[in-house]
Amino acid sequence: MNKDTCNIMNLQLSIGITDNPRTWPIIDGTVKPDGIDLMPTVLHPSELFWRQLHFAEFAVAEMSCSSFMIALGRGDARFVGLPVFTTRRFFHTGILVARKAGIDKPADLKGKRVGVPEYQQTAALWARGVLQHEFGVTPADIEFWMERTPEKSHGGATGFTPPPGVVVKQIPADKSIGSMMLAGELDAALHYLSGRNLVDRSRADLASHPDFKYLFPDPVAEGIRYYRKTGLFPINHQAVVRRDIFDKEPWVVLNLLKAFNRANHIANAQRLEHVDYHLATGLLSGDAKTPLLHHGVKANRKVIETIAQYSLEQGLTRRLIKIDELYAPNALES
Repeated sequence: MNKDTCNIMNLQLSIGITDNPRTWPIIDGTVKPDGIDLMPTVLHPSELFWRQLHFAEFAVAEMSCSSFMIALGRGDARFVGLPVFTTRRFFHTGILVARKAGIDKPADLKGKRVGVPEYQQTAALWARGVLQHEFGVTPADIEFWMERTPEKSHGGATGFTPPPGVVVKQIPADKSIGSMMLAGELDAALHYLSGRNLVDRSRADLASHPDFKYLFPDPVAEGIRYYRKTGLFPINHQAVVRRDIFDKEPWVVLNLLKAFNRANHIANAQRLEHVDYHLATGLLSGDAKTPLLHHGVKANRKVIETIAQYSLEQGLTRRLIKIDELYAPNALES
């Protein structure tokens, strides 16, 4: 099938996607890519990325930014990146600590036992990067305990091994971050996931438990501080297209990008209905007319380069991954 025939007949593509305001217009069909019939499967991101990295089930999929970067750096060329960034968050503001562990500031994490679903995941990559660059706490200062086993991890597909100088211990299969936090066997959780899926085992609601607190007492204020200082709004998920699809139909990249831009416009319009809140959280610029959530390379160059630098610093990638390696050539000017 070539581009001309797609004017008559659409290309059908499966897409693995997560549920959030920026993707719902794609999921429910409000926005349809030109020349493409998308067949969406909505999944928890932990499961989605595991399935795509291990089995490449979907023609188009959301993907962990960190795992995609690692896979690419190791020569895995199965996927072509799209500069579509479906989730963003200030991940260091979600660090949970046990009240009795004596952790009142980031420096107090040094020497502590800290749980993480998966060491290589993007949320953990960003949290460690911020701890290092903002607060002087390096990965080598912490004893990490990882919940996911090689069989049910993203790292199992990318050949993950702990970086030199960093202690990463495996949580036993009959335990979880949640159970170990409750038992006093862990002092903190760098990132905590308790939603049911095929990958993560934790179920306890630690955020509402009286024995635990956030490292940053006011996570929103810390997110605002970090953004105002750095100009970074960390990206977590991006999109990928299977290379076999891209090689045959390279036009799908820009058509998908245009569709996600339309979906993002809808989401931004909904955000503008709550201007006061988003001004307070820093998701909108001062004039309340220019949303800071954009797809494309140009608007996100600094944050992409930063995550690539953090990945290299933390030993997840062996060399600095460049932007023109990450994204389809026809999307680099987006």
